[in-house]
Amino acid sequence: QVQLIESGGGLVQAVGSLRLSCAASGRTFTPEAMAWFREVPGKEREFIATIVNWNGITAYADSVKGRFTISIDNAKKLVFLQMNNLRPEDTATYYCAADQRRFAERSAYRLRINYEYWGQGTQVTVSS
Repeated sequence: QVQLIESGGGLVQAVGSLRLSCAASGRTFTPEAMAWFREVPGKEREFIATIVNWNGITAYADSVKGRFTISIDNAKKLVFLQMNNLRPEDTATYYCAADQRRFAERSAYRLRINYEYWGQGTQVTVSS
């Protein structure tokens, strides 16, 4: 059984930093891609960042580009989201996602529907 467990959320002041972690468990689980999404009440869960294991390509939402960095430790099945220069509008529940499929189109990795496994979420609150 595959489980994704996020950690690292919390309360931070604007322009501060946080580092989220996501640990994947499952003996035979080898994700092709892992990603971060976020959600605020009343809005759709939105794509933040993804990293594709087989080619190392990363992609980011425009709203976080240049401030957030996704990285992965394949040996430990850990994915990280380094968040710098945080803004109040970054306040959300952040979810880790993973999938074992490989997509021909790079844009497919931005779609929520293409991730089978999800964590429970970790809250990030940025105060002004």
